[in-house]
Amino acid sequence: MLFKKKGFPEESELVMCTVTKVQYHSVFVNLDEYEKDGMIHISEVSPGRIRNIRDFVKEGKKVVCLVLRVSEEKGHIDLSLRRVNEGQKRAKVEEIKKGQMVEKIIEFVAKSLNKEIKDLYKEVSDKILVKYDSLYSCFEEVAGSEGLLEKIGLEKKLANDLEEAVKQRVKEAVVKIEGRLKLVSYDPEGIEIIKATLKRAKDIGKDNFSVKYLGGGNYGVEIKAKDFKEAEKILKDTTEETLKFIENNKGKGEFIRSEA
Repeated sequence: MLFKKKGFPEESELVMCTVTKVQYHSVFVNLDEYEKDGMIHISEVSPGRIRNIRDFVKEGKKVVCLVLRVSEEKGHIDLSLRRVNEGQKRAKVEEIKKGQMVEKIIEFVAKSLNKEIKDLYKEVSDKILVKYDSLYSCFEEVAGSEGLLEKIGLEKKLANDLEEAVKQRVKEAVVKIEGRLKLVSYDPEGIEIIKATLKRAKDIGKDNFSVKYLGGGNYGVEIKAKDFKEAEKILKDTTEETLKFIENNKGKGEFIRSEA
């Protein structure tokens, strides 16, 4: 990574590491996001008894670790490999990929503007990080908008070039809410009523709403939006109107939200 974090990581932080040395009872690593080295004791490599530590780690391997202890005075960072679950690994890898994408975009724009990469990175970061948690989260919003970077305060030429580069490489952020609609009509024209009910929901949700038949009066529902606030509003509007409509037409309805 081109741009390293300053100082030491926090305890309980997840960090991406590169294995630099494997010994009988310990593993030494470089923390990719920091200019720091750390150590994984054999007891923190994997649960259970380890016969050969090299069955789990080798020099050059990338591993996601949990920071257990930090001693700034001694410069020691103790890490754990076994305490990181698969979900945490995937999330950290995705975070690193996003960071690398940001760096590539900044590098591309810096070359086109004949600027130093680190100088441009700082210039962009100083403006964006006032309002956003990360550059990537801002870029996701830029991908679906116009003129956002100039509004944030970037100089017009830089804002336009950066926006163009972002839109070529980053997809607009999308969140999803999924669930199941159970619809029953006791009317002789029940099938047509259910079709009308689903059409009503689609008319409200528009392109953000999709539905598919699952069988037995069950319909899979998916809401997509830019953020959860918008998705929740669409979900509320569509399900309330859907259930009201079916009940007014001698039927019953229920919405069951899928677990995240």
